[in-house]
Amino acid sequence: MPSDRYHAEKLDDELPGVVGTSAAMREVYRLTRMVARAPTSVLLVGETGTGKEVIARAIHLLSSREDGPYVRVNCGALAESLLESELFGHIKGAFTGAIDNKTGRFEAAHGGTIFLDEISSMSAKLQVKLLRVLQEKEFERVGESKTIRVDTRVVAATNQLLTDEIEAGRFREDLYYRLNVWPIFLPPLRERREDIPALAKSFLARHANDHRVDIPVLTPEMIAVLQQYDWPGNVRELENYMERAVVMLSGHSVTPDLLAPPGHAERRWKPLRARGGDLQSLIQQLVRQGIQTYPDGDLDERIVGGVERELIEQVLRQCGDVHVKAALRLGINRNTLHKKVERYKGISGEPA
Repeated sequence: MPSDRYHAEKLDDELPGVVGTSAAMREVYRLTRMVARAPTSVLLVGETGTGKEVIARAIHLLSSREDGPYVRVNCGALAESLLESELFGHIKGAFTGAIDNKTGRFEAAHGGTIFLDEISSMSAKLQVKLLRVLQEKEFERVGESKTIRVDTRVVAATNQLLTDEIEAGRFREDLYYRLNVWPIFLPPLRERREDIPALAKSFLARHANDHRVDIPVLTPEMIAVLQQYDWPGNVRELENYMERAVVMLSGHSVTPDLLAPPGHAERRWKPLRARGGDLQSLIQQLVRQGIQTYPDGDLDERIVGGVERELIEQVLRQCGDVHVKAALRLGINRNTLHKKVERYKGISGEPA
């Protein structure tokens, strides 16, 4: 029973699947365990990549609903009409393309938990329907008048301050108070740097297992580098960086001289973004400047080289494989284009 597990552990013990023993995270564990056994709605607030979905799942697993379904919906990934159908379902013929009846996510989560990520992106119309579900535990499918009642716990998440969204007229105040019964704030990684070594080692082990390679060793010097960086992408960014280490340094020690420092690629792209406009302009600048702009990073060379090759191939196709036309469109001279075509073997094109 969830209650037995709840009493068997201290409130601030680490949660399954969550790494970190900092004071900030122990507060998250405490609040999570306290609210898990209650039926109330929960609002998770934190920057992108802080682990809101992990906490949402922990709330479900520690609750009396753990044997029920756990359903996740990213409210920011779908247009309003699609999200309404996804959440509440629809009947056949409700709109163009509705060839069959569809069960919505709320109905699918009956007896369990629904996790609504990026709740701040939900339209005003859907906010009204969500408020009704929270208050009355009922809704109608799109195109149907029959009322469906559900017993579904709502855990919502946002990386925005909803009070600011309310002031801007983008979020309903009454819905906010319904969701904000029990708020949990997830700290950014820069505010819990003491957790970085354990997180990094955990990610190294996980991805080494996934890639079936030896686990790289994290040296004290590299740990110091990791703890000095602010990690704007938070835990997700750290995980990606550790996966890169696994791919590049299988079985070796992770040292600052073997792995580009965190944020390295982003810092190099930023000046180009400032001088460029759209993505096409950015890539064309890379083509004109060449890889020599990035002399000290093999990973950067592979990334930029791949983008450069793809653009050259695309422009050559558009120009009928005529190098003169392609060079003009790329903003480089014909000889430079010849050299790049020679460098990337397999690119076709007439040198005329």
